[in-house]
Amino acid sequence: MAAKKTYFQRTRGLLPWAILLIVLAGLIGALLFYSHKASHNASASRQVNLVAGENFWGNIASQIGGSHVKVTSVITDPSADPHQYESDAHDAAAIANANIVVQNGLGYDDFMAKLMSASPNSNRQVLTAAQILGATGDDANPHLWYDIPRVHLVAEAIEGALAAKDPVDQAAFKQNLNTFEASLQPLITTINEIKAKYSGVPVAYTERVPGYMLEDAGLSVKTPVGFASAIEDGNDPSPADTEAMNELMSSRGVKVLLYNAQAVSSVTQHVKDLATAAGIPVIGVTETMPTNEPSYQAWQQDQINQLLKALSN
Repeated sequence: MAAKKTYFQRTRGLLPWAILLIVLAGLIGALLFYSHKASHNASASRQVNLVAGENFWGNIASQIGGSHVKVTSVITDPSADPHQYESDAHDAAAIANANIVVQNGLGYDDFMAKLMSASPNSNRQVLTAAQILGATGDDANPHLWYDIPRVHLVAEAIEGALAAKDPVDQAAFKQNLNTFEASLQPLITTINEIKAKYSGVPVAYTERVPGYMLEDAGLSVKTPVGFASAIEDGNDPSPADTEAMNELMSSRGVKVLLYNAQAVSSVTQHVKDLATAAGIPVIGVTETMPTNEPSYQAWQQDQINQLLKALSN
């Protein structure tokens, strides 16, 4: 009769299989780990670097790109005059690494062209709002982001550029674009309400910042052209234009004054004081999106609501 095997003898043949199973489990775990890491890295690598000349274009790009875009806006300070902006090394570094650049054009952000010239990149796509909107001419109003019914055209161009750089996430970009365009409708509705109720009503501005919006609303701007142009260029208006502007305020020749809070001078302050003394509502408008506004749409809606309220008084 054969001798009875010990426990060790009975299990010794199973050890190689056990070891093999442990090794296989370890390999599978490692593969899963590195597969997840590779997927995460691939997702991170798909994040598009986009630089916007101004924070309102940057905000729109962020809404469309979501987590798949890293947005850097050059002009962000709502208390600074954008016309006097000077770029720095941080801006140059951002431009050098950009896959997409969004600039305003019409001379508003010439510093962007200088930054790009200093860091040539044949793979960088440049979107210019003025070209997209067909705004041309030496005296065209550069404050294009106030043309709210047409801002969606710039948003569509941004969506197209993002999809070209990151085709994997193009469905997300398209969905975000649709959401953005739908969110503009309340603004357009308010503008149309102003046009329906107050078309032709005289208003004034110290500078052409809200010009497109006032035109869309059907309001009649009475500011002397020379006055607004001089303020925009950082110059003193002529005595004749200054007198005409002051008279508009003193005689209550306009219903509302829209005051550029980012380009303040003794001349514009005097106009504001005259309007206040005459009981004319004064609405502060800004060229750069304020830090307390959560989005481009919220910022513009707040200003349009103020205008509607002022006109109704």
